[in-house]
Formats: sequence, C-alpha cells, structure tokens
Amino acid sequence: MWDAPIKTLQGEDTKLGDYKGKALLLVNVASECGQTPQYTALEALQQHYEDQGFSVIGFPCNQFGGQEPGSAEDIETFCTTNYDVTFPLMEKIDVNGSGAHDIYRELTPLTDNTGHSGDIQWNFEKFVVAADGETITRFSPKTTPNDDAVITAIEDGLPG
Repeated sequence: MWDAPIKTLQGEDTKLGDYKGKALLLVNVASECGQTPQYTALEALQQHYEDQGFSVIGFPCNQFGGQEPGSAEDIETFCTTNYDVTFPLMEKIDVNGSGAHDIYRELTPLTDNTGHSGDIQWNFEKFVVAADGETITRFSPKTTPNDDAVITAIEDGLPG
C-alpha cells in the first residue's frame, strides 16, 4: 500500500510512502453525501494535529449512490469553498470491486469498530494509520471523525 502510485487531485504523482512517519487518517469522501459535513471535523483534526506529525488524506469516490460525480476541479472547489479543506485530497478512485485501488485492497480486510470487515460500506469510512505504518484502526462511516475512539487512535499513533 505504501508504494502504490496515486495522484493528487491536481494530477501530481505521489504515494502513501511520501507520508510515512506520520499518523494518517485515510477516508473515502464524497461531496453529495449526507455525511459530507464530516469534512468539518476532518479539517479540525488536520488543524489540531498537523504540527504533531498527522495528516488526513481524502480519497474521493463515486461508488456509493453516485455522490461524487464532479471533476477534480469541482471536488477541490467544493471542499475549499464549503469546508476550507487544507488536507491532501487524491484523485477519484474506486474502493471496492475489481477496480479497487491497491491501497483499499490492503485496508478492506481489516475489521472496523462495529465488527465489519470486507468491502467499504459507504462514504466516509475511516482508517487511522499510526506513524509506525503497521498499526491500523478501521472505523465505520457513521463513526464521526471527532469520536473519542478516533481521537484516541490518532493520539496513540502520533510519532515519537
């Protein structure tokens, strides 16, 4: 998963390995979902923990009800205008099925806080990856980014 090529929303080549050593919150996002207001809490986490070696990374996905139909430019405009998002957003990807991105192929076997493992259930499913790159905690889409369990996983995963 660390070496799988991805592109930023601006089309620049990158990989998760470029963020190794930081605690990460990986989340599949969508602009037209009932859970889209979670962007507010995601950005708050970014602002609060960024200086401690943390980053949210958003992966737009249109696989759930067609709730991320826009272009990269549309997504960026929506996120910055409505939620002042500063954390990295990647290109639109698939998280389930035969076209699932390699990052999500590695993440989906993990069990979340409700006992679910396997396919991503909906938009805003979260994975907290500790700075050690090994400890990964999965949270259901309905678990908000500011839930105590998510905060604990982030704080426990911070470097140093």
